[in-house]
Amino acid sequence: MTTRIRVFIVLALAISVGGVFAFATYRYVQKVPTAKSGATIQTRPVVIAVANLDLGALLRREDVRTIDWPAESVPAGAFSDVQDVIGRGLIQPVVQNEAILPNKLASKEEGAGLPPVIKPGYRALSVRVNDVIGVAGYVLPGTRVDVVATVSPSAQPTDVTSKIVLTNVEVLASGTKIERDTEQGKPIAVNVVTLLVNPAEVERLTLASTEGKIQLALRNPLDPLTPTTTGIRPAGLLGSMAARPVARIARANVAPKAVAPAPVPMVEIIRGDKRTQEAVHQE
Repeated sequence: MTTRIRVFIVLALAISVGGVFAFATYRYVQKVPTAKSGATIQTRPVVIAVANLDLGALLRREDVRTIDWPAESVPAGAFSDVQDVIGRGLIQPVVQNEAILPNKLASKEEGAGLPPVIKPGYRALSVRVNDVIGVAGYVLPGTRVDVVATVSPSAQPTDVTSKIVLTNVEVLASGTKIERDTEQGKPIAVNVVTLLVNPAEVERLTLASTEGKIQLALRNPLDPLTPTTTGIRPAGLLGSMAARPVARIARANVAPKAVAPAPVPMVEIIRGDKRTQEAVHQE
């Protein structure tokens, strides 16, 4: 059998096997059931937000609407009637087209605004700030800050101490705003900032703001670390340079030591059998 005949036989077998496989595949696909035309997916009405809404917002009719949501994937607790959410305040922000859920709403008795936003066991405390203390207007609702207090425990300037007294504190409001401009992200110039603190922190913050000065340090909200610091005084800030003047003053107050008189030279004079010593005075 020549090589040409062998190649022809192999090619014929390959074509035959391929044809049988293609025919079998075609018959299988034809037998697969297809969805009937006009079949519909079961849905349920779900209340969603029309636009981005921040915490403290009072839901109005124009803020929400209902859409048909696939019944198998409806979020647990989702509302189906807009009347169930109108007039209730948000205690968490929602984004456009997000389903309104019970855990993001205050009760109708609580109303809207700042009070429903305050967590159980916490208090909202306002402190006076300026452009510097308020980090140039970037202390916005939802951001987190550390509170630095500068206080003198005595009337001595050398006892003035700066120390971080509160860490990772949530900002509830800037001025009278409890929502921030999520569209522009611009700083807000305010003279009062409201912080979310527990009762013990209320006492520390109140004492720091009345007995001294406070400064807010803006934090990265994803940074959970709480550094431990000992505070700093002017002497520690300047280091060894602050100790030099003190050393000079101490030396200036020391009484000068008594200087012993220089010894007077003496000479021995012999007159016969007598010996005498006389002082030699230098001119």
